[in-house]
Amino acid sequence: MEGTSIVTIERHIIEAERKYPEASGAFSNILTDMALAAKVISRQVNMAGLVDILGRVGRSNVQGEAVQKLDVFAQDVIYQAMDHTGHLCCMVSEEQEDLMPIPEVFPAGDYVLLFDPLDGSSNIDVNVSIGTIFSIHRKISGETRGTLDDCLQVGRKQLAAGYVVYGSSTMLVYTTGQGVHGFTLDPSIGEFLLSHENIQIPNPATRYYSANEARYPHWEPAMQRVLDRFRAGEEWGGAFSARYIGSLVADFHRTLLRGGIFMYPGDRSNPNGKLRLLYESSPLAFIAEQAGGRASTGTEDILDVVPTSLHQRTPLFLGSTEFVDEAERILKQG
Repeated sequence: MEGTSIVTIERHIIEAERKYPEASGAFSNILTDMALAAKVISRQVNMAGLVDILGRVGRSNVQGEAVQKLDVFAQDVIYQAMDHTGHLCCMVSEEQEDLMPIPEVFPAGDYVLLFDPLDGSSNIDVNVSIGTIFSIHRKISGETRGTLDDCLQVGRKQLAAGYVVYGSSTMLVYTTGQGVHGFTLDPSIGEFLLSHENIQIPNPATRYYSANEARYPHWEPAMQRVLDRFRAGEEWGGAFSARYIGSLVADFHRTLLRGGIFMYPGDRSNPNGKLRLLYESSPLAFIAEQAGGRASTGTEDILDVVPTSLHQRTPLFLGSTEFVDEAERILKQG
């Protein structure tokens, strides 16, 4: 990749694949297809105020949340970009209660795709950054079309994870366990171009925390002490600054590039938190660790949590290792 300043995501994926002579190309094709789906979703997101795609569809998803029109559109784009390629055995989406099989008319493959088609969709109508999150596992069962066991794998078995943030620019960030790389969409040529190579969460860490402080009265005392600790910031040279958008992808993206800690704990009403393990917390945890950071439930590494259901929820603390360790220490004491 030397000798030129322009590296497309397709080229980057191919160059990485060449390091593995035994590679079949299927895994790389999944990443390339995801990039294509992201381009289509980005175009529609950018036109949301000009076409009839804003607002709700009038039903709720399995989480009990109102489904937005763009949620449905994003899910359909990703599914239709992947269902016919012969690379996947099944898929899981936030918007569907059960796993999504590959149609019988198409061949099935050796990989599983889990995704949140449009994270932060409640912010669509107010033009706040939203995103797509995805995770890829290898099939472990002997079933051609995949099973629940293929989907319920611990995060450490992920082959790849990534997200797309649709903001002032569209950026795709992914890892295959060999570092974290970011690509910015150039709309003039319709390509994702390498813009952030080998991303590392800044160290020493920047004094930022990201949390929904309106929930403070509902948190357990130990979690309140965590926030108070960061507010004071005595050990780190001064008080922290608060940065909270309320869109997981956007909040994590800022944490990845600027440092700090993102916190979405459980509370008295939702002791397990509200973020989903398989297609939100686990892929972002994989990215955070590959960038030199850490992710925890408050008591254990996110990537070590054994899933028991497709839409399992978990508390989430991720970002700079030093801060996540400190939050976990206080919570374990509590």
